[in-house]
Amino acid sequence: MDSKPIATISLRPVEAADEAFLIRLYAGTRAEEMALVPWSEEQKNAFVLSQFQAQQQYYRKTYPDASHDIILSDVRKVGRLYVGRLPTEIRIVDITVISPERNRGIGTHLLKRLMTEAASVHKPLRIYVESFNPSMRLFQRLGFLKVEEQGIHILMERPCLEPNK
Repeated sequence: MDSKPIATISLRPVEAADEAFLIRLYAGTRAEEMALVPWSEEQKNAFVLSQFQAQQQYYRKTYPDASHDIILSDVRKVGRLYVGRLPTEIRIVDITVISPERNRGIGTHLLKRLMTEAASVHKPLRIYVESFNPSMRLFQRLGFLKVEEQGIHILMERPCLEPNK
């Protein structure tokens, strides 16, 4: 596994100018699915855009006070992190890293930061993960447990423990 120095990973709030990047990032998460449908590129793009907009609207409505950040590796945009800090938990609403940057420790680094934050405020850290998502292994390796299943979505929880244990 190639590893970039963790010191290069940072977050900054999403800005209006990030929209095209965020749409491309989201489209990357739907690429396999889109390859299976017999639609034109225009139809696929329109569908992905509508789904992206619906997701953003849902996140804003459901988690109005959540932080929505661009993940940077040095100065390059490599992903996004959406986190809701709720009264009883810290909820990872979404964490997505662009495909070429996956498996380089970026997600692990950010999750460990969130684990430390959750421990410092004595709250569990939670995320919904699709059952077929390869990141499920990462969450399990970091001590997240399956606590609920809703169809293909599994609620994973890192209980309130000491940081990085």
